[in-house]
Amino acid sequence: MKTTRTFFQRLRSYYLLFTGGFACFLISLAALEQEGMPRVWIGYLFMFATIVLYASIGVLSRTSNVLEYYVAGRRVPAMFNGMATAADWISAASFISLAGGLYLHGFDGLAYIMGWTGGYCLVALLIAPYLRKFSQYTIPDFLAERYGGAANPDGHGGRAVRVLAVIATIIVSFTYVVAQIYAVGLIASRFTGVDFSVGIFLGLASILVCSFLGGMRAITWTQVAQYIIILVAFLIPAVWLSAKHSDNPIPQVAYGKLLPKLSARENVLQNDPKEAEVRAIFRQRAADYQQRINTLPASWEAGRIDAQRKLDSVKLRNASLLEIRSVERALIAYPKSADEALHLWSDARDQNLARAEPITPHATPYPGDPATSDIKRNNFLALVFCLMLGTAALPHILMRSYTTPSVHETRVSVFWTLFFILLIYLTIPALAVLVKYDIYNALVGIDYAHLPNWVSYWTNVDKLNPLFSISDVNRDGIVQLAEITIDADVLVLATPEIAGLPYVISGLVAAGGLAAALSTADGLLLAISNALSHDVYYKLVDRGASTQKRVTISKLLLLAVAFIAAYAASTKPGDILSLVGAAFSLAGSTLFPALVLGVFWKRANHQGAIAGMVVGFVVCVYYMLHTNPVLGGSAAGQWFHIAPISAGIFGVPAGLLALVGVSLLTRPPDRQTLALVDYIRAPEQ
Repeated sequence: MKTTRTFFQRLRSYYLLFTGGFACFLISLAALEQEGMPRVWIGYLFMFATIVLYASIGVLSRTSNVLEYYVAGRRVPAMFNGMATAADWISAASFISLAGGLYLHGFDGLAYIMGWTGGYCLVALLIAPYLRKFSQYTIPDFLAERYGGAANPDGHGGRAVRVLAVIATIIVSFTYVVAQIYAVGLIASRFTGVDFSVGIFLGLASILVCSFLGGMRAITWTQVAQYIIILVAFLIPAVWLSAKHSDNPIPQVAYGKLLPKLSARENVLQNDPKEAEVRAIFRQRAADYQQRINTLPASWEAGRIDAQRKLDSVKLRNASLLEIRSVERALIAYPKSADEALHLWSDARDQNLARAEPITPHATPYPGDPATSDIKRNNFLALVFCLMLGTAALPHILMRSYTTPSVHETRVSVFWTLFFILLIYLTIPALAVLVKYDIYNALVGIDYAHLPNWVSYWTNVDKLNPLFSISDVNRDGIVQLAEITIDADVLVLATPEIAGLPYVISGLVAAGGLAAALSTADGLLLAISNALSHDVYYKLVDRGASTQKRVTISKLLLLAVAFIAAYAASTKPGDILSLVGAAFSLAGSTLFPALVLGVFWKRANHQGAIAGMVVGFVVCVYYMLHTNPVLGGSAAGQWFHIAPISAGIFGVPAGLLALVGVSLLTRPPDRQTLALVDYIRAPEQ
């Protein structure tokens, strides 16, 4: 006990020194900015300093010990484990995208906060303490032991469950990690000026130094430092905007004060004739695209001929090289076939229709006519359901249950995790309102000749897929709200510049976003590599492998998976929230029924677990493929108008029913399995 207390005090001293050093670093950079240091150098310093910090912790924490590599020696104090888990949890989706989602969708965006926070309550009540009592290394370990047993002397029951759990862990974690690495590329490209793909691989180097050298031990102590950076980076802009707009530095208090003012501003903009004019232009553009779609393939052929004629015309009249290049680019970008034209023009039509929609009141739940309102409410509840159950089944989060000294410490650790998460999550809705109020009042209505500098910065981050754009649609020289397009992934990163803060705070927010993405990516990559090295290689291929060989295999597999994930992220497969949402539906559908019934229903057996995992996964994936246009599906195939991100609303019940039904139709578990359930459910002595 004394040793544990001494270890805790030593850790507290280290991280207090780190926090003080980080504060001095911020003050020094702020002073250098005042002296004229170029902005790009501030971005480089933030990126370089934080990556060096994480790398240093990784080098100091390097280990080849299996217990240290897989579960940090099971000696992480509850409070620090809570900080590490919070950093693991506050991913790029939470730090970068969630406030942006609330900005764009208002009340509907609260589904993420409610679902993810509620999910942690399920982790605390239903799963985490029982996994710690089990005292192994991975989630497939628990499922294989729970659903194997003496009734299957050849071990095929446990083996099959283990393989399925490994496959689920890889698919869920890989989908999630791609979103984190995508965010790394986004941040690096904005704040260092490097190409998006190069930024991805720079961030990857930082991820690998920690997870490759020291596994869970290095990741844990790095994540504690990352949480401190995340907290400071998120709170400073929120507190600044709060004081600016409400004379109160507490964002949660300013939130309630500004909501009525924001609603009043929304009403003014909604009734502005200039706004109506812009939205009418977008409706006309959508109608033009629809007309082209209706007359395919003739419209495609006519457009191609017209584009070629324009090129020939500018060449014949010896136009400027700039004009010729512009017409050439238009011809190159023109659809190569009628099928491609159908896809591109349909997307353009939908985008214009979306921009023609009236303003959605921020504080109004499920706005629209009764039919639309019902659909929005059902999707809100379905998303909350999927996020809650998905949270309770995420392998990289549940692995944290193994790192504390005892079951009691695990329960306390979950409390600290919720506390540290809520420090951020209670600020996110306030930040969305503060930024929205600022943009609606400071940007909307100004002359295009006087646009603030941050507009040009963010317009040029990614010219092929602009994250922020603003154009004078009705050519009146005044900015209308409908003329502004902002991506959810950009809002938090741009907040310091929107608020008029020094650029050093922009660098700080970028460092916070980078810390959020890297901390989660570390945990996810380790979950994948541990599942492959421990559950596949050691448990199924070579039971005689030495501890040194097992750790080496894990490191090599981690390296391979990291590069594959980086390549996938470089293709920009989708927005961060969509990717993360898919991971939660998959985790809930595949793993949640087996995990929870494995603890609380003794009758669940290995045949039921196999059936539940397979059926839940198949139903979830089928629904995503059948309804997501990006994956080749169609919104017309939706069941009860449920969006594909909430596919788990069908996958989880299907998995539960399959597990229960098959378990009741086959032999009950053996005594050894029942004894294991009794053991993990017994109160801690």
